[in-house]
Order: sequence, then structure tokens, then C-alpha cells
Amino acid sequence: MFDDIIGNDKVKEILSNAIKTNNILHSYLFVGTEGIGKSIIAKKFAKMILCVNKDKETCNNTCEACVKFDNNNNPDFEFIKPDGNNMKIDQIREMNSKVMEKPIISGKKVYIIDDSEKMTKEAQNSLLKTLEEPPQYVVIILICSKENYLLNTIKSRCTKIVFDNLSNEEINNYLRKNNYEILDNNFLNLSQGSIKRALQVISNKELYENLEDLVNNIKTVNKIEFINNNKFLYKEKEKIDEILEYINVLIYNQMKNSIENRLNYINCINIVEDTKKRLKANSNYDMCIDNLLFGIWEEFNEKYSRS
Repeated sequence: MFDDIIGNDKVKEILSNAIKTNNILHSYLFVGTEGIGKSIIAKKFAKMILCVNKDKETCNNTCEACVKFDNNNNPDFEFIKPDGNNMKIDQIREMNSKVMEKPIISGKKVYIIDDSEKMTKEAQNSLLKTLEEPPQYVVIILICSKENYLLNTIKSRCTKIVFDNLSNEEINNYLRKNNYEILDNNFLNLSQGSIKRALQVISNKELYENLEDLVNNIKTVNKIEFINNNKFLYKEKEKIDEILEYINVLIYNQMKNSIENRLNYINCINIVEDTKKRLKANSNYDMCIDNLLFGIWEEFNEKYSRS
């Protein structure tokens, strides 16, 4: 049923068995890192639930429910996304009113709430009423990457399905299958098991290659040249979180191969972490980058070293 989707074989087995045994529950909570296929699997699961062919595995999009699902006009299915940064109470109220309408094509109705952690508290409380007493024909699937943002009362009424991060091999298999360039281990580690992040890395590969030069050249150029070579950081405010993550990945990888400078690398990691804290505290961006570049350069140049 899910053969065309990479990774999370245990999850796919659980959902496949639910379809085969017709043991479909009223509410699910799909939890896992952003960009690992939760939405894709949720939609495939929804399609199988709504399929009206007696043998769902051999339907091959021949029934009315499946054809309409693929054309995004199945009246028994709705995919709900946040309106801007939040999912508002009006969106959930509208869903609640539609929930009471009986299915038109299938024996079930399926509602997927994507990025459900972005529901306001008011929206969550509104949803809770439906989760407590759902109609027999309704299935609600919440998708989230930060379940601690959801009320405990919401989580307690859903069957939790945990998605694992994808392996580096699975990510490269996906990239290869979809005609993207495959990634080396540094870039794969930065992807953190997420295809979405891997695609972001590919689209910003020149930036990450510049970061590799930054780390590789700490000990080989003077301070002025080091600062001038890395002026691009001052223009990358929107991407600074992932930039700092990758700098630490690179520093850590170099530290593993260096006994002599181990303490210097540890200090550099601490400097990067301190930069993150300063930025979260809304410190001046350019000054934070100044401190970052001066700090890590000085760690490896004994004349100026603070250690």
C-alpha cells in the first residue's frame, strides 16, 4: 500500500494492517521531525480509508472515491493547514460543522490537520469537543513535529504514531530516485533525517560550501583575511539558524580527527552556541557575527588565543 514511500516501514505496516482488518480508529496523532513524509503517508492512509473498492489493494484508482481523491475533489476528505503562522479557531469551527454532515461517497470522512501544533489554544479546545464524541464515520489525523505544543487533553484522545527520522541511505535513495544530486555525509548529517531539509541543503549548497571553507581556513589565514572571506554571513540573517547548525557539524567532524586541538574545537562549539543564545535574545545581529568570527579564529591562533 505504501511501497512508493521511502522509510518508516513500521508505521506503514501498522496503517496497512488497520486497512486490511478494517480497524480504523477515530483519531490519530502522527508525530515526527518535519519533512520525513508524515503528510504523504497520512494522505495515502486517508485515500485507502475512503476507497470504496472491496479489495482496496487492487483498486488502482478505479473507484469514484480514489479518482476524486487524486483530483483533489473528494467531498469526504479535507486537508487543513494553518492560516498564516497559526491555525485559528474559525478553521476548526468550520471543520466541526462539516464533521456532522454524513459522507457522500465513502462510508467514512477523513480530516487531516497539518502542523496541528500551530492551533491556538482556543482552536484546540474547539477541536476537543469533536474528539470527545466523534461521529462513527469520522477519522481525524493530526500531524505535528512539536507535540509538546498540543494540549494533553488533545493528545490523550488520539492514537499516537511515531515516525522515525530517515537514514542517510534512505535520503540519498530518494534524491537519486527523483533526479537530485546525492549528498555527502556532512550534508546528510545537516539534513537530520529529513528530506525537506535535504532539499533545502541542495538549494543552498553554495552557501554550505562557503561554510566548509570558513572552518577549513581558520588556521591558515590571518584575522583580516578570515573576516573578509566570511562577510557573506552578515547578509544571511534569515538562514542563520541552519548556518550555525552546520558550522557546529563541521567543527565536530574536525574535532573527531584532532587530539591536539580538541579543547579549541570544544571552545568553538561553545562560541557557536553562545551566538545562538545572543541572537535569540535579540542582540545586534552584526555584533553577534563579529563575536562569532573573531572568537573562533582566535581559538586557533595561539598569539591571540584566549585559552
